[in-house]
Amino acid sequence: MTEPVKGPASYFPSIEKKYGRPIGEWQELIRSSDLTKHMELVNWLKSEHGMGHGHANALVAHTLKEG
Repeated sequence: MTEPVKGPASYFPSIEKKYGRPIGEWQELIRSSDLTKHMELVNWLKSEHGMGHGHANALVAHTLKEG
């Protein structure tokens, strides 16, 4: 039996479903952005891509944690 996904990654299935892009694409957008600060990236995803705060926050947190 596998452990349920916890933390920011638990949002990934709903992010893909709601916004129609795979997580890898979102992460590439984040990595290729000139923005580097967490909240700058969150606000950018919200304003430019219409993402909700929770989804944007989870995606940025997970992506920045990866390095």
